Amino acid sequence: MKSFFNWAVLLLLLPLSYALKFELVAQPGHSAKNERCIRNFVTKDTLVVVTAIVSGSRGDGQMVNMHIKDAVGNDYGRPKDVAGEKRMAFTSLADTAFDVCFENTLTGRAGTPNPLRLVELDIDIGADARDWSAIQASEKLKPVETELRRIEETVNEIVQEMEYLRLREQKLRDTNESTNERVKWFALGTMGMLVGLGAWQVVYLRAYFRSKHLI
Repeated sequence: MKSFFNWAVLLLLLPLSYALKFELVAQPGHSAKNERCIRNFVTKDTLVVVTAIVSGSRGDGQMVNMHIKDAVGNDYGRPKDVAGEKRMAFTSLADTAFDVCFENTLTGRAGTPNPLRLVELDIDIGADARDWSAIQASEKLKPVETELRRIEETVNEIVQEMEYLRLREQKLRDTNESTNERVKWFALGTMGMLVGLGAWQVVYLRAYFRSKHLI
């Protein structure tokens, strides 16, 4: 039973590799609203490999352009006129989300009434992005050793991500507590100011009416 549990854990740790497939309709002219973007999150100094397979061929009246960028303004590449397989690798510069955007622009008269390209996108991050075949060959590892090495790095990445989330949660909790403390003192200060203003008005009015011999 224990052996079965161990194998079940290993199977759960295996990466779920899949590719995202979608259609990209050709549009006349360039416009940001025509871009189709896929967003993912990555931590700093993490290897990312983006593999895109675009149907069609160059010169068929359509031009597919890619743009890889992150949410803080870093630009990782702008491949133009992509057809067939295109692979790009980069190392993230910040803890942030990044976008892989595609745009299909009409460059001439297409032979079909609704021209489009089919895009198959695969994004590998961290341990999944490394070339384990090359590592196995260079370090002369057995297949089982290579797989265990990959699983170990995947587990380390999960631990690091959990630690990152814990630090983010702690930072947010500290910010909330600091904000609550400031709001409390602001409310007390406002209440004290209103009480003082009310007392001053009472004293002022009493003095005014006494000066007029009304009380």
